[in-house]
Amino acid sequence: MEDAADMDTGENGTANFSCNSVIDMEHYLHYSLVPSAIIILVLSYLERRLRRWGFSGKLSSLYGCCGVVIPFDFVSMFSNRWPFGFAFGATADKLMFLFTQDFPQPTMPNWARVFWIMLIAIEVGFSSYPFFACLSTNYQRTGAILGCLYSLSWLIVMLIDVGQCPHGDNSFLQEYENLILFWPSLLCQFFLLARFLQIIVKSFKICSGQAILSRWTPNGYEIRVNEGDPQTDCSPKGSEEETSFLECHQVQHVQQLMKKPPPQPPEKSWIQRKLYEWDPYFRFPSRMISTSVVVLICLYMFIMYEIIAYKYLSRLTELVLLEGLAAAFNISEDPNSWFSELQEFVKVSQGAWIATTVTSTLTCITYVFHILACYRKHIKRLRVGKKQFLMSDITRVSHSLSVVALARYSSWQIAYTVWGYFLMHLVQWVAVMILMYVVVLPMIHGQWAELIAEWGTVILTFVLVMLIKRLQLLMAARFFLQPRISPGDQQKPLALDNRKTFQNFTYFLFFYTVVVGLVSCLMRLLRSVALGVWLIGRIDRPVMPKGYEACDMGFKTWVGMLLMDHYHTNPSLLYFCHILIMKKRAKELQRATYVPGNELRGTAFRVSARARTRWLLLYTLLNNPSLTKLRKPKSWPQSVHFPAKFSV
Repeated sequence: MEDAADMDTGENGTANFSCNSVIDMEHYLHYSLVPSAIIILVLSYLERRLRRWGFSGKLSSLYGCCGVVIPFDFVSMFSNRWPFGFAFGATADKLMFLFTQDFPQPTMPNWARVFWIMLIAIEVGFSSYPFFACLSTNYQRTGAILGCLYSLSWLIVMLIDVGQCPHGDNSFLQEYENLILFWPSLLCQFFLLARFLQIIVKSFKICSGQAILSRWTPNGYEIRVNEGDPQTDCSPKGSEEETSFLECHQVQHVQQLMKKPPPQPPEKSWIQRKLYEWDPYFRFPSRMISTSVVVLICLYMFIMYEIIAYKYLSRLTELVLLEGLAAAFNISEDPNSWFSELQEFVKVSQGAWIATTVTSTLTCITYVFHILACYRKHIKRLRVGKKQFLMSDITRVSHSLSVVALARYSSWQIAYTVWGYFLMHLVQWVAVMILMYVVVLPMIHGQWAELIAEWGTVILTFVLVMLIKRLQLLMAARFFLQPRISPGDQQKPLALDNRKTFQNFTYFLFFYTVVVGLVSCLMRLLRSVALGVWLIGRIDRPVMPKGYEACDMGFKTWVGMLLMDHYHTNPSLLYFCHILIMKKRAKELQRATYVPGNELRGTAFRVSARARTRWLLLYTLLNNPSLTKLRKPKSWPQSVHFPAKFSV
């Protein structure tokens, strides 16, 4: 096959790649809507529904069919977490396509562009719908076969596109651009295809009687059942028994709460004390795992885009700007000339950009895992009844906002992380450049005298201010506080001593702190900006001060999502509901059970609930005569008074 990609070198030394691929990914995205619609219709036809429709009586073949297909349970899904994470990872390239999508008509009005973006988002979601629907359907074999074919088609198309155009379509930025950008999505497609193949092989083994499945009861016991009966095992998942909404780890969590705590807690390792403590009774929902996977992939793709653009701009600056200026003005290699300073600025900025890229990337990666740890910590606090740690006024998060926040969190987490990385990188680069030109470069050039003359006074003033502040604390602790009440106290009581001296000290300190307060105000502003930019990717904590958390929509989304998860996945509440359902089913089964020898059970004498209640009241009062004094006196004369020594 003739190579589809040709490379030529431009005037500036950059490599220009031209590619004529047989497949256009954007066009294939449009064409994939047809098989996606067919898969959705097939799964919808197989899905059972409880509510009857108007045409069910006319079309007997559709009776009980055509249910609603659920692609992904955002509320309470704890199974298939990593397959769904790979499914979200396979759509990461489509998510980045939404950011780089151009409008078909530049003259389109602004109000129409909103609907155009919404239309593109719906198209991308509809194209990715079979990945999730085939994983979550009750008909595992059918869903696995359809999902395998659909994911295989996307994998083949992506491999052909990357194989024929590894450098990109008419790209002049970087060699192997497509391969560098899209290998995470290709890897997720491979894992997703392997998962579908595993489900197909497992379903055939079950139907042929060669597999033994392990089922967990709500009490936490494992039951190994032979699944060799095709009549039950070739049917959809959950038809032989109703699927319980209570997960195994939730049952174990409730059982652990009922146990008596050990007298002495076990010793923790350094990792458990400093980094992360594993909890065997807690599982992250599929939504959090999938969000973390797609955030990492989108962050990687954005960083690669940035690195590719940085390489192109650096090459353009060195070859065009510097060499062009040197040739145009015939500049000599004078180390004190402005051209040398420009060269030094370019080199310093490049080094600072590379260094801050590493630090910003590591910071954002740690944010992803730290958000998972904060999710577990916040959910545990909510389970014990603590809510005020989230917001000063938790009632400002309405229930409707919590419902929307559950669907909004994943997409907002991606956007916040990407924007947080970009702004953090930019601010860090500016700070490093200031540090280099203020401190480092004068030292490298041997300008120690000028450096001390310019910044010596500033540094000395800062040191003196810090010493005076420390002296104020020492004087307050030594002269203006009363002695400790007990030798074991860590600090002195908040009780004034030497009041007259304290009043004079406060008076003269008032005039001094006015001047220092100006600098402190500027430092407060700088710290707020730096900390706000540093934490903009952290959606789990507010960037607004206490009392104004409601102005931070990202944090309100986090709080609403936590409340929604707390009310729908609380193990104690779910276990209580499970007990009520089991008791109700046991009563219904007991009523429907036939007892031999009791053929006249349907005509037996029935005792009313009121008579039964009166009999229980009589029995209680006979055995506890002292309770009669506490009863409300009756007005009718038929009130019965029981003797004190009467017993049954």
